[in-house]
Amino acid sequence: MPSKVESWKDELYGVEIRDHLERFADEGWDAIPEDEHDAWFERFKWWGLYHQRKGQESYFMMRVGVPMGRLTPEQLRVVGEVAREYATGPVDNPEFGDAYADFTTRQSIQLHWIKVEDVPDIFEKLESVGLGTIQACGDSWRNIVGSPVAGRDADELLDVWPVVQELHDEFKGNDLYENLPRKWKVAVTGDTRGAGQGDINDLAFEPALKEVESEEGDSENGDGEGTTEEIAGFNVRVGGGLARKEPRFARDIDVFCRPENASEVAAGLSGLFRDYGDRDDRFSARMKFLVDEWGTEKVRETLQDEYVEYDLPTAGENLREQYDYNAGRADSPGDYVGVHDQHDGDNFVGLSVLVGRMAAEDVIALADLAESYGSEMIGVTQRQNLIVGDIADDDLDDFLDESLLDEYSPDPHPFLRGSIACTGTEYCSLSIVETKNRMVRYGRWLKENVSVPEGVEDFHIHLSGCTASCAQPQIADISLRGMKARKDGEPVEAFDVGLGGGLGENPEFADWVEMRVPADEIPGYVRNLLSTFEEQRDEGESFRDFVRDRDEEEMQALADPEETDYEDPYMHNTKMTWYPYADEDEMADSPAPTDGQGAPLSGDD
Repeated sequence: MPSKVESWKDELYGVEIRDHLERFADEGWDAIPEDEHDAWFERFKWWGLYHQRKGQESYFMMRVGVPMGRLTPEQLRVVGEVAREYATGPVDNPEFGDAYADFTTRQSIQLHWIKVEDVPDIFEKLESVGLGTIQACGDSWRNIVGSPVAGRDADELLDVWPVVQELHDEFKGNDLYENLPRKWKVAVTGDTRGAGQGDINDLAFEPALKEVESEEGDSENGDGEGTTEEIAGFNVRVGGGLARKEPRFARDIDVFCRPENASEVAAGLSGLFRDYGDRDDRFSARMKFLVDEWGTEKVRETLQDEYVEYDLPTAGENLREQYDYNAGRADSPGDYVGVHDQHDGDNFVGLSVLVGRMAAEDVIALADLAESYGSEMIGVTQRQNLIVGDIADDDLDDFLDESLLDEYSPDPHPFLRGSIACTGTEYCSLSIVETKNRMVRYGRWLKENVSVPEGVEDFHIHLSGCTASCAQPQIADISLRGMKARKDGEPVEAFDVGLGGGLGENPEFADWVEMRVPADEIPGYVRNLLSTFEEQRDEGESFRDFVRDRDEEEMQALADPEETDYEDPYMHNTKMTWYPYADEDEMADSPAPTDGQGAPLSGDD
């Protein structure tokens, strides 16, 4: 039997949901039938809207899709203006204020406290500058990820921006692919950094070189017969993903794809998933499980026989040995933070945005600043940071001296540079623990109290509020996964701790070595762990290599959790509050649901 969600989608899904959104916006929150909330909230995701959690009824998170994380200053400015005008909630966040934008690990932008009444106006503002929310969530093509500086980066094999634009235009709003069994995540990588993180996506186009026969008349010797040439394109991998406790790395299906064939191959593989993916059990409705069941040979055979009209070449030579993005290599920090060369002689500057959250006024200020320096591109990275492109050599020193960069530094402390956190119990119904404010406090405490081992430029700590893995905890030096525990007889927020995850040439998932550690003992654990690392490491050894050489028992013996002078204000069950930072945080204290002006609605009707 198809799942409940599938029955809702059979009744209504795709582009036409927008008409109903606009009707509800016109009539107000109460127009959404209470007994149909689950169905409508599931459908709204297709247009980038997630209903916020219990206690925040009538408020939504809006996700703006940004293909490959690439924005113009004008587009970023509009995002900041929308955040300032429409994303202000009833209570301030003590670390971030009353209006802000979140940059995600999939290069999208999230805004909170959105009222359904405001959705049409927000859509109009976003679409006026070429942005949108279509399929930012839901069972369809999600935001395509890759390098925002494609075509600018001096460290790339080929410019994939035209490929990403073609895929975005082809598959957003395409009714053939609007209703898939579950989400469909695509990465396109053309650089030698491996910045697309293709290994954790349903479909990955990875840079590769292939020897092919030259076309007639193409070679220098005249007729081209019997000669070959090396061309740049992609090897294709499928079935990666992190969610729940079932992580998989994408697997090679032995296909080389020219850039001009990417759309056909992508259509074929997403069509294959549409037709053969599991629609009965949503837990199993991901490409990774279909690849588990079929194997890569059957995937390739079915793709060739049923979905692609040309003969698929075998895989080419990959460039994975050069990957350094989140690879834990001692010779490279593996991210975009700092100053980097562009092809054209200008520079792009990567800015550290702690836990990916920026105040609305700062978003606008950065857009204005970038534009004043002649930048035509601002990028969102998968490490929740931002890039400002096109900074001329003559302007570089002045740009780096701008006061805004004191807060969003291109040269941050290693513990701040490597910190990632998901939304957490602040807004998310799935999360078990508070995340972003806690990760900020962790980072600051570690900076002040823990020595950074020699040669370590960044140290990746990923904090995820539950097993859904939005913060990608399995691919971090230290992985934190939200749990509950008891301490001194009282229930407290806690984390499972993993070590040694990362991508690169030989990707590895973290090994979970400590379970249900109280949240206030995590900083002490990290301090003890890094002390052991400093004492026992070989000269120049990276943390990931240090961990890789140890079995599970040895990893467990590296450090113990410990209480310190770190104080955690979120040890109580924040999931059971209406908002973790409210002075009066009991569910009964919530003003929700509210009307279009934020005034509480009466429950007497």
